[in-house]
Amino acid sequence: MKVYTTDEQELIMEPSIKWAGNPNITVVVKAFGLKATAQVIDLQVFALPRITLKPLVPSFPCFAKIMVSLMEKPHVDFGLKLLGADLMAIPGLYAFVQEIIKTQVANMYLWPKVLEVPIMDAANAQKKPVGILHVNVVRAVKLTKKDLMGKSDPYVKIKLTENKLPSKKTSVKRSNLNPEWNEEFKLVVKDPESQALELTVFDWEQVGKHDKIGMNVIPLKDIVPDETKSVTLNLLKTMDSNDPVNEKFRGQLTVDVTYNPFKEGDTDLDTSDESSTIEKAPDGTPDGGGLLVVIVHEAQDVEGKHHTNPYARIVFRGEERKTKHIKKNRDPRWEQEFEFVCEEPPTNDKMQIEVISRPPSIGIHSKENLGYVVISLGDVISNKRINEKFHLIDSKNGCIQLELQWRTS
Repeated sequence: MKVYTTDEQELIMEPSIKWAGNPNITVVVKAFGLKATAQVIDLQVFALPRITLKPLVPSFPCFAKIMVSLMEKPHVDFGLKLLGADLMAIPGLYAFVQEIIKTQVANMYLWPKVLEVPIMDAANAQKKPVGILHVNVVRAVKLTKKDLMGKSDPYVKIKLTENKLPSKKTSVKRSNLNPEWNEEFKLVVKDPESQALELTVFDWEQVGKHDKIGMNVIPLKDIVPDETKSVTLNLLKTMDSNDPVNEKFRGQLTVDVTYNPFKEGDTDLDTSDESSTIEKAPDGTPDGGGLLVVIVHEAQDVEGKHHTNPYARIVFRGEERKTKHIKKNRDPRWEQEFEFVCEEPPTNDKMQIEVISRPPSIGIHSKENLGYVVISLGDVISNKRINEKFHLIDSKNGCIQLELQWRTS
């Protein structure tokens, strides 16, 4: 296999593919109103594709699309049995079929023509967190009655558009059409010009689907950075301004929002591995909110007693995050990123990362702990970034590659 390095954000590979076998492939041939069954035998495929992964992005799976081209016409050889006879033995037919296959495939995929397979939106995948949005859900007034007894049990769901993370929720206020919450939330912002804060008020139901009372949005571009803005919103049925159902009054929701962008230099962190020397956070480290980013790259030499289907579990300040699990792999590669919003630098905090094997869905064995590591986060605060391979405790040879970043707001 050839692998190329370029100045672009891409990875180019040119593997030589050779496959031969005797598969059991049956095809139905129709011609002139007649139908016959034929069998493909002794199939051989030789090809030299160029596979380009581009652009490379920080989010898993680390590339936005796959582009495939053929660097030369492929060779496809096979026999075709019809009524017990091999049709490819007919003089002139073999060469004719070979040329048709090569020409048709070459017309579609021979370099510089490509087959492009989109994996993710490259624009969104390349966006990194640029700040934190502080949201205080204050109160709602004159909410619509949803219950038969003339009351509602309201709560609010909040999220940022263009964000795949689950919504955050306030507590439920029972039998209250004028609830007061004064509950605060923090959301990670990636694009303040296009994202909006979406707020939806629901009536909680013990059984069945919760009824939506109303919703509205606040575009982040309308919020002045580092200034608190108090907003009172009329709740709407839909976000279509021309929809006549929005003429009905559904109540009002008041929230305070503050957008704190990260300080200059925290979004473009140094990625060089200069020194392994780590200093503790100095005395007098200023208090202030920030974002702790944990990137779980991979693990090596992990093995369970009965099964090895590893995933990583992160525990920090009572919060838990998990990577996907990978089946039957002693060297799993995750490349997954997790974010923790902090009200103050976690100078004296520790984070525990465990590698756990998930048992097969069918079997008698339970999950197994393949090792763990405890990290003092004061090291991260003082260095802004740490990218290291950590030995796993309770593992014979296992280790895990982690990257931790601290971004202040």
